[in-house]
Amino acid sequence: MLFRRLRSRTVHHERQPEEEYIATGGGGGGGGGEWRSLTVWRKSLVYSCTGFTVIDSCGDLVYRVDNYIGQRRGEVILMDASGKSVLTVRRRKKLTPIENWQVYEGEAGDASRTSRPSSQNQPICTVKKHVNLLNANQNVLAYVFLGNSDKRYAYRIEGSYPNRSCKVLDSSRRVVAEIKRKEAMNEGASFGLEVFLLVVCPGFDSGFAMTLILLLDQMFS
Repeated sequence: MLFRRLRSRTVHHERQPEEEYIATGGGGGGGGGEWRSLTVWRKSLVYSCTGFTVIDSCGDLVYRVDNYIGQRRGEVILMDASGKSVLTVRRRKKLTPIENWQVYEGEAGDASRTSRPSSQNQPICTVKKHVNLLNANQNVLAYVFLGNSDKRYAYRIEGSYPNRSCKVLDSSRRVVAEIKRKEAMNEGASFGLEVFLLVVCPGFDSGFAMTLILLLDQMFS
């Protein structure tokens, strides 16, 4: 499972409430092992679609996003290399000055069209864009909350997405993922802003990290 429920378990050296979700690929953030580096191309491989293409250090396709013309607005689906839905990002329809989105496992159905709840209709996290009203925390871009809760954030995103320079930090302020400019091998060459790096620490799920990029792209592009 990409996201799993925990009961009274210590994560990142902090006691977590029961029935919460965390993003994990088999271990806590900041553990041993090598960081995973993915190249993100802000372009779909499908003609007439917008989206993203993500490859690993071996040049293999890992994730893809293909936004077709006429697709439901405010919704983006992250797929794996085979086209299977991994996570769905959906903008929350709520009259509030603070924009927020919810993330679902797989290709989530529209909960407004059915009265029968299902696990796929329950968000695994809610992401809120930071609004700097008091000129404080100017470096913060967004907060990630578990499930529907907005009482205590699990992760915060800092930096500048337009400059492709961001860090994802856990509640202990440890970096679990980074967005960086991709440097060209040849001197004087540049990939620009359309091709950049996503670097993920051991134990933090790369699919969830890529989903945060999709959210930042909706917030700041």
